[in-house]
Amino acid sequence: MAIHENLLGGPPPTHLPEDPGPRDLLASGAAPSEVAAKYPASSLAWAQLADDAFEAGRAVESYAYARTGYHRGLDALRRNGWKGQGPVPWEHEPNRGFLRALAALARAAQAIGETEEYERCSTFLRDSSPTAAETLS
Repeated sequence: MAIHENLLGGPPPTHLPEDPGPRDLLASGAAPSEVAAKYPASSLAWAQLADDAFEAGRAVESYAYARTGYHRGLDALRRNGWKGQGPVPWEHEPNRGFLRALAALARAAQAIGETEEYERCSTFLRDSSPTAAETLS
């Protein structure tokens, strides 16, 4: 049996394609703002900007960056067959930018008191990848 096989016949897991450019630039120490400018569709770059802003105490800025990464990730998921539900496994490394942006959006929403958004994003994260929800909490 394959990992993440849905025994109830639900949608198969979505696996985003490899996109090493943003990941490699961030790993080499490039500023996340430079990476986002060069690769604006990269959820990973926006998630890193959101994390950095949050750690610096800028929750509203973090929220904006995370929302951008979240929406860019939704676009990528849809281009790759996602129909609005189903697993987005953390174990597949290219999915992590989207999942990190989603977690950052939940965290920033909670910090600014947007309870409904926090709950929606937290549930979406758990439903997409229980491993990501555990790892990023």
